[in-house]
Amino acid sequence: MAKSYLLGVDIGTYSSKGVLVETETGDVIAEHVIEHTLSMPKPGWVEHDPDRTWWGEFVSICREVLERSGIQPGHVAGVGVSGIGPCVLPVDSSGNPLRQAILYGIDTRASDEIAYLEKELGRENIFKHSATHLSSSANGPKILWIKNHEPEVYSKSRWFLTSQSYIVFKLTGRAVMDNYTACTYAPLIDVENIRWREDLDDLIVPFDKLPDMSLSCEIAGYVTTQSARQTGLKEGTPVIAGTLDSAAEAISAGVAEFGDMMMMFGSSNSFILKTDRLVPTDNYWALNWLEPDTFAFVGGMSTVGSLTRWFRDNLSPLELADQKTHGKNAYAALSELLNDSPPGARGLIALPYFEGERTPMYDPNAKGVLFGLTLKHTRADIYRALLESIGFGIRHNFDGMIAEYIYPKRILAVGGGSRNLAWMQIISNIANIEMSIPDQQIGSSYGDAFLAGVGVGLFTSLGEIKKWVRYTHQISPDPKATSSYLPLYRIYRELYEQTRGLMGDLSALYSR
Repeated sequence: MAKSYLLGVDIGTYSSKGVLVETETGDVIAEHVIEHTLSMPKPGWVEHDPDRTWWGEFVSICREVLERSGIQPGHVAGVGVSGIGPCVLPVDSSGNPLRQAILYGIDTRASDEIAYLEKELGRENIFKHSATHLSSSANGPKILWIKNHEPEVYSKSRWFLTSQSYIVFKLTGRAVMDNYTACTYAPLIDVENIRWREDLDDLIVPFDKLPDMSLSCEIAGYVTTQSARQTGLKEGTPVIAGTLDSAAEAISAGVAEFGDMMMMFGSSNSFILKTDRLVPTDNYWALNWLEPDTFAFVGGMSTVGSLTRWFRDNLSPLELADQKTHGKNAYAALSELLNDSPPGARGLIALPYFEGERTPMYDPNAKGVLFGLTLKHTRADIYRALLESIGFGIRHNFDGMIAEYIYPKRILAVGGGSRNLAWMQIISNIANIEMSIPDQQIGSSYGDAFLAGVGVGLFTSLGEIKKWVRYTHQISPDPKATSSYLPLYRIYRELYEQTRGLMGDLSALYSR
């Protein structure tokens, strides 16, 4: 019997990645990564080129993994796609983009629209239907922003897609979105009844301009003749609806049982706890999960790996030069700076809100802060303070969960940041949590491949991901270190409260 393979592709913030996976073993037989950049044309605006970055890189990845693997396209049993999100991409009736794609919570342009919708609809009304409050991560205000500021684009729009739904449309010709992603379209979504709200047609957008909803593993369509010519895939190959990168990452981490939590350390941070009931709260997201009658308790921080990237690109010329000349990874070299700065960074505390913040604050105007600088501080102290700020942010989120009587049973750490075991230990110490790290760190694309396998019937449920995933590292907190961080955590929390008004003033000044 011929082996079968599954293709998974993820469109990320700074790169796109695809893997071809052997179904029975979960072994990756070919993979390909393409890096790209963000466009930030104005303060608070963050965009991608959907044709060049999303579809162009998807096409290149398909052709590359097929060539590297040497397998026949007909042996690819299914295709799964995930992407950053929620993003907003208006397209015409042929699926042609009408503007650059507006990215997820790091794009904060729609703050006025958030205020307007809260006034018109009422915060409680929004929460009642969407199980969340509006923030820069909600797509409804961004669609309204297009309506207000780019009326010609809005009037020509047939659908408002996101990253993976755009790829699925290009492959199949169908506009479809999974229920999990749809939950991020507040206030347009009725989460409890899993349907678009028709009463917001005039205020924001007609519901028929939004994609059809389905489960992420359901087959959305099949590779068309045109997309087969472009990608090298076989015409008629099944394509599932796909999902957001964070959900696919959770699957790749092994989230299978109620109480399992994925903690993703990528450019941003997302955590997803699988629950048996919808748990709406003021400070987090409650969403439908990828299977019927399952739910997700979700939160995250806007900037995590983006902080280390910022530090590398702006404050690490020697490490970058060494990487270019001798091939030594700049991030690995920067990790050695931790040896030159003690825990607590000699009293230097950072707020990691370089692109606003998501949970538990919902503050698009939040700003990054370095507090406590003196002449004794070094570059190593700044680096450590940035890493510790993520630990403080994670602890802040866990404190909020505990206040809602939410207790994860198992935390599974994934993403590029989880490869830095020293950083994971810092976070474990500060947040007082245990984390398991999978031996494979392939990411969302691996979860995409598995979801495609469920969709085409090669697996019976998401729980079978256990056949693919094993764990090699267990990170446990040091009680003494946890205690030593408590006074700094108190200052961290108070620092935001004391400066949030000034952060808003600064945002208003530079958004004019």
